[in-house]
Amino acid sequence: MSLFDGISCGMVALERAGITFMVDYPNINHKGNVFDAIYSEGEYELLIGGSPCTYWSISKAGQGTRETTASGLGWDLFSQYVRALNEVKPKWFLYENNYSMSDEIRDCITEKLGVNPVMIDSADFSSQNRKRLYWTNIPISEWNKSDLVFKDIETDYIHKYRDFSQYADTIKWNSDFTVLSFDTSGKGYYSQANRCRLNTIKMNTLPASRANGKCCIYVGDYKMRYLHPVEAERLQTLPDDYTKVLVSDEKRCNVCGNGWTVDVISHILKGIKF
Repeated sequence: MSLFDGISCGMVALERAGITFMVDYPNINHKGNVFDAIYSEGEYELLIGGSPCTYWSISKAGQGTRETTASGLGWDLFSQYVRALNEVKPKWFLYENNYSMSDEIRDCITEKLGVNPVMIDSADFSSQNRKRLYWTNIPISEWNKSDLVFKDIETDYIHKYRDFSQYADTIKWNSDFTVLSFDTSGKGYYSQANRCRLNTIKMNTLPASRANGKCCIYVGDYKMRYLHPVEAERLQTLPDDYTKVLVSDEKRCNVCGNGWTVDVISHILKGIKF
């Protein structure tokens, strides 16, 4: 059973882990809204899910809408995972969420699930920095860290570019001159949308909104290029064109940002013993 399934990264991970007991994707049995779904004891052996992290993310702090206590819609959504866990009583479970959540929420999740979280950075498995917490009763084995950087997953497809030469006098580089930022506000505000990096390092975390505008590559001469959907898929270690059913490049990148890094999940699931 997969709650908050989105684009079914968990299913891809199961296949990649060599676990083939599931049916084909078109035959997934959708139970509808998590608040209304009915579960039966023993119905499934594995429960996976990651309730929406939007409400708990540090990115919401500046907007004053971040939830930091075990209450609110974010907690209500997580509680549906707990309800499914208690009703189904699966042999194995895996829950994932954002590393930037408050200590109180993290501790409350730990209390509800009865296991301590493991922090895994997707950088260890991909060309993307992405810290996430994983609560699971599946034994997690050690892994070898990946040295992939963005240039290793770049495509030759046609890309969209942006010229920021008019803001040349506002450019700032980070300490090792791999990330460049510029100010379009005239007020010293360097937003994530006005940032780009060299392709010789790992990409920043792929977000769930404006993903191909917040993950940009510097190409020189005061120009940067936007992310291609296939590159977003590769950052999440998904198959190429996995999201091509969507027409919009922006939407394709966004749904990838809202999903899991498949190779991380696959590594965890390989610890399942039937």
